[in-house]
Amino acid sequence: MLSKNQIKLIAKLKQKKYRQDTKLFVVEGEKGIDELLQSSFKLHKLFTTAAFDLPLEHQVVVSEADLKRISFLTTPNKALAVFEMPEVQPIQTTKLCVALDNVRDPGNLGTIIRLCDWFGVQDLICNLGTVDCFNPKVIQATMGSVTRVNITYLDLEQFLANTALPIYGAFMDGENVYKSPLPDSGILVMGNEANGVSKTIADLVTQKLAIPRFGALQATESLNVATATSILLSEFKRRIY
Repeated sequence: MLSKNQIKLIAKLKQKKYRQDTKLFVVEGEKGIDELLQSSFKLHKLFTTAAFDLPLEHQVVVSEADLKRISFLTTPNKALAVFEMPEVQPIQTTKLCVALDNVRDPGNLGTIIRLCDWFGVQDLICNLGTVDCFNPKVIQATMGSVTRVNITYLDLEQFLANTALPIYGAFMDGENVYKSPLPDSGILVMGNEANGVSKTIADLVTQKLAIPRFGALQATESLNVATATSILLSEFKRRIY
């Protein structure tokens, strides 16, 4: 049975400030929860309409009506879990990293986390203006990939100013990525959905890259940031093989 304190806790975890204060976040759906249970992430409490194969002290069996009360989804899944945030690991600067400059859409961030997982990018670096990776919508979109990517929030301008790695950025007026030499280590910067890479970050980029348009009319203004990230990561990784 749900307690009033549990209901209040889950409701508050919609807010970034409260997530940061408690170091807790919400995951919904059996598949996503299973992914996290198999990872190093520590379970705080599981609320489910059908008991998981877990010690009883870690879970609360609830009715569908109660699950609907605490769910952030329009159509709730069969389970909702609260997990503890992991400790952030040091950034591996010997490999290709992705850096995000003010990516605001939770779906885009979730997809980019999945792309990093797919292409074997261990580190995703986010500036402080990028949406919180523990936002419930981001977690939902990652489909468990959040457990396999080290995500670090920091002062991106300061970090880039002090790195020895080559810095690549996605720009409409950059060099054709298919004709540019690409290393197996470096930092790929992706910008805000509406404004692209900010000027202060752009000034630190050592090579601007562009994805050429092949449409006959050349009318498409730009690509979605997650779509552009997938194309660029695919090209970086293709060069290794």
